[in-house]
Amino acid sequence: MLQLPHQPLQVAAVPPQRAPAREDEAGPWHAEAVCRRDEAGLFFAPSKEPTAARLAREAAAKRVCGRCPVMVECREHALLQPEPYGVWGGLTAAERRVALARRRRREVELRKASATDRIAQAG
Repeated sequence: MLQLPHQPLQVAAVPPQRAPAREDEAGPWHAEAVCRRDEAGLFFAPSKEPTAARLAREAAAKRVCGRCPVMVECREHALLQPEPYGVWGGLTAAERRVALARRRRREVELRKASATDRIAQAG
């Protein structure tokens, strides 16, 4: 577990990971997740965590994600749920909000382009 100088990492009430509603919905990806081992405390913020400690913990969590064979599946799960807390698939909650906003903008742009193409083809 990550230890910061003069301040041990204290993990408070880690939200339980939700089980998928159906196995075929989320798939068995979570069984292969590296974070299922002993480093799970890195992925959720303890209460009243100082900024420097949060940044160090998130960086350590992202390093774990970087070597995880199911990082992409985990990230997609967190974006589809959407998971409001913790590091999932190498992204923090704030980074996931940005990714979701970009995804929504891209979808809107694709719909507009598709509608413009249909109008141009019809005309």
